[in-house]
Amino acid sequence: MQDNDNLKAKRNLTALVEFSRVINSSLDLNFILNNVLLTCLGKFLATRGVIALNISGKLQIKSYKGISEDSISLFPNIDASEDCTENDELKNFFTDNNLLASEKISSSNECVGIVCLGEKLNKQDYSKDDLDFLKTILNIAASAIQNSLIVEELKLVNRELDSRIQRLSSLFELSKEFGLFSESTKVTRLLIFSLIGQFLVQKYALLRFEGNDIEVIEPKLPVEELLSNLRKIDYHRIDASLNKEQVALLFPSLYSMGIEVIVPMQIQGRTKGLIILGRRINNVDYTDADIEFIFSVGSLAIISMENRRLFREALEKQKMEEELDLAREIQRNLLPQKIPVYKNFDIAAVNVSSKQVGGDYYDIIELDNDDCVVAIADVSGKGVPASLLMANMQAFLQVICRQNVPLDEATGLINDLISKNTADGKFITFFWGILNNIDMTFKYVNAGHNPPLLIRDGKIIKLEIGGMILGVMKTILPYRSEKIQLMKDDVLVMFTDGISEAMNKKSEEFSDEALEKLSLEMASASAETILKEIQSEVQRFTDGANQSDDITLVVLKVK
Repeated sequence: MQDNDNLKAKRNLTALVEFSRVINSSLDLNFILNNVLLTCLGKFLATRGVIALNISGKLQIKSYKGISEDSISLFPNIDASEDCTENDELKNFFTDNNLLASEKISSSNECVGIVCLGEKLNKQDYSKDDLDFLKTILNIAASAIQNSLIVEELKLVNRELDSRIQRLSSLFELSKEFGLFSESTKVTRLLIFSLIGQFLVQKYALLRFEGNDIEVIEPKLPVEELLSNLRKIDYHRIDASLNKEQVALLFPSLYSMGIEVIVPMQIQGRTKGLIILGRRINNVDYTDADIEFIFSVGSLAIISMENRRLFREALEKQKMEEELDLAREIQRNLLPQKIPVYKNFDIAAVNVSSKQVGGDYYDIIELDNDDCVVAIADVSGKGVPASLLMANMQAFLQVICRQNVPLDEATGLINDLISKNTADGKFITFFWGILNNIDMTFKYVNAGHNPPLLIRDGKIIKLEIGGMILGVMKTILPYRSEKIQLMKDDVLVMFTDGISEAMNKKSEEFSDEALEKLSLEMASASAETILKEIQSEVQRFTDGANQSDDITLVVLKVK
């Protein structure tokens, strides 16, 4: 018995020595893993097995026998840790694939990977001696596997370094040339000439994408046939270079035209054009390095062209901003430059423009010593069209309020003028009234505007009487007016939706409720104080968030 054990130990030792010699004779990872797995399967007469290695902290199967690819694809995504063999997902994978014995491959207290073996042909269980022998094999293999992984990583790094050096040296001169040209046509011509000279092609085309439009630049291919074939495919989704085999497989109609290479021109991963090349005159196939060079040159060229486009847009934007600044200045001049002072009323007003030229408007027009017009309006839309409509509104109001026409009729006339001179889809919300400084009355009409808040004795009265929004259609139903007797300490808050709909960074609105609550709390203060507190509270709420609408506020306090 003792002699048999000695003989077995001697055979195991011999096998281990030979195994060590074999796997240490090469730095090829596939060779090492294949020998490790075959040695384990042969030693234990197992029918199947897998080796998974630690790749960037995750276990990945690198060698397997006796297991289908479909099963391998279900290998769990788990960390390569010291206790990875205890992972439930991994245990389930072992069970599903009848893998019975697993051991870690460790080196310097680091998990290099795992080996798992399937059922023995003799149906016997793995003994303690079997598992000890498996550990010994894996201990011997650990260093060889780790060394081969290091070598593979170094090779990859060196290849990438060589590729980068070659690319930089090749592109350096072209980059200087691209930078010298102010026109995109010259950039594209240089690109084409460099490709022709480098690869000796007779069939080619350069395509640029602008939305759904395709610009074909100096093609040496049938343009109509090329465009027809391209439109049959989702050419915008070509995000990787295609060699001859891939073109033939994916786009046979293009391949039949003699096209062998399709390379995207990209900016930040988005395809903005395509370089299409046919067969080379010398019939030499394009290598991966060739295609990589074409991609680099193409990306450099499209970036250069895009920079020129952005520069032109920047100049146009600057010009537009200057024009908008002038428009904003004109718009500010249409607003009251000074608030009139009255014996019985305290009035404060403010207009805060958004970045765009807007359509908010307020006015305080003195008619005589006794009466004045107070108005606030909000023109739909933004930009110059809204500001022009606001200017028309201001002109109409300045003229009609002095014609001694009743307020309701005057509102109808303004609506008819706005409707006649305004394009479809444009309208104005409008509130105005005549304030009498002697009898302390306020007669108003509300044409679809946010109802102003009349605060009296701790309560809010909303001024809603009026009619439809201005500019939608010619006046059919007459506007209605309402006359209010104002009392001491009454507060009237008129506002545009730029206040109630002011957005914070969470896309939450300031709201009508918040404005009403704040107005009630501040009702005892002066008009200026109320206005500034509302303005400050809106600013605190928005906290620097960009606003798309103007803010206009008029506060009247009865003395």
